Amino acid sequence: MLSADTVWPLWDDAPIEGAFALADPAATPEAAVVTTVARPVLLGYAPTRPNGRAMLVLGGGGYTQLMAGREGVQVAQWLSGLGYHAFVLIHRFPNAEHGVAAPLDDATEAMRVIRASGRAGSGLGVVGLSSGGHLAACLAAEYPAEWTPPASRHAGQATRPDVLVVGYAPISTNARGRTIVADKPSLPPIEKQAMYDRLQPDAQLIAGPPPTFIIYAGNDAVVPVENARRLHAAFGAAGASAELHVFTDAPHGFALDTPDLPVSLWPRLCEAWLRQVGFL
Repeated sequence: MLSADTVWPLWDDAPIEGAFALADPAATPEAAVVTTVARPVLLGYAPTRPNGRAMLVLGGGGYTQLMAGREGVQVAQWLSGLGYHAFVLIHRFPNAEHGVAAPLDDATEAMRVIRASGRAGSGLGVVGLSSGGHLAACLAAEYPAEWTPPASRHAGQATRPDVLVVGYAPISTNARGRTIVADKPSLPPIEKQAMYDRLQPDAQLIAGPPPTFIIYAGNDAVVPVENARRLHAAFGAAGASAELHVFTDAPHGFALDTPDLPVSLWPRLCEAWLRQVGFL
């Protein structure tokens, strides 16, 4: 399944067949787009030379689809090449079927499953791009007190990332009262807008958030760069280490395959940062 070495159902031992659907079943794993998710699964990509750590990869897609190839499999391949055991989460979307909390519940359970598997070894980080970056940042934020999380088979495992990498993510400018675009309409479906209203990680960081690498485009027409500034300022206010890179000119969703632009250097900058913080 999408060239993964391991495929694990997330919440139970249900068969993985039919867990999710692809826009084009004939597409290569590196170009896969997930359109619907019935049951979340975790795809594992093993390194040739393990460094003893793992990374959870959260792709984007606006919480209505999932760019599982460009922002999932490709990222996992980059990370496994660095020695990490990389995992791509195919999470549920916030909608009438799955509810407001489904993506965050799936991401927190993925952290527990990876740690329980022993693959994380001496550390577990998270890389999230676009809406996946919002979800990644939510793992360093307080879980809403009024929500009731599902029962976990690995309740004793920690869900806090040891490091975070967040790229071009809508951190809080989709929330009512915090939008940058004047009179911005609500985002369908209603569960998605309700999730953005409630999950604003820059305003809800946990005490002692992890070291974080933040990468954005200054001219992003989809996700205003103010999201980067808000997140960076929140980490600074919390006394945490956060490195921010804003490239002047890059398309939204630049991922790893935007050649001939300065933003294509961000993976090398991130690798240097991971070494600097002692995670590589």
